[in-house]
Amino acid sequence: MPGQTRTYRYESKGVEDTRRLARELASRFVPGTVLALDGELGAGKTTFSQEVAKALGVEGVVNSPTFTIVKEYEGRSLPFYHMDVYRLSLEDAEDMGLDEYWYGDGVSLIEWASKVTELLPEERLDLYIELGSEPDRRTIYLTPHGELYEDWCTILKESGLVDEQA
Repeated sequence: MPGQTRTYRYESKGVEDTRRLARELASRFVPGTVLALDGELGAGKTTFSQEVAKALGVEGVVNSPTFTIVKEYEGRSLPFYHMDVYRLSLEDAEDMGLDEYWYGDGVSLIEWASKVTELLPEERLDLYIELGSEPDRRTIYLTPHGELYEDWCTILKESGLVDEQA
């Protein structure tokens, strides 16, 4: 139904499972894709981001842009804009014009996205990585906003990769 937001759950038993989800999503990216990523410190946001970059064909080291805020990378088919807004206020983020990336021709991945929710585009995929009870386990929650991202999650559900939350 329009306006209704669903959440999907992906269970990761280790780093390779987390990378698998990143690759699955990356295979669907189009210009203007926006991934809003959140989770506790050490949950695996940067690991997830690195796999997204790798799947896009980015060569070289991809690390968290904590102090530079935005790092731009050229991928094989799409540019990759990796952002870390942890140290920004909402006003600072707005002044920086980050939205120009979100509506651009590449893939934007924003770590700590909940700090700038008000600025994020209506259509995006929210991801939240939750630490598990065992060291390598993670639960990743996917909340699609917009038909494109809902379609992605439906495909992942139909393939058995994610479960829909009640």
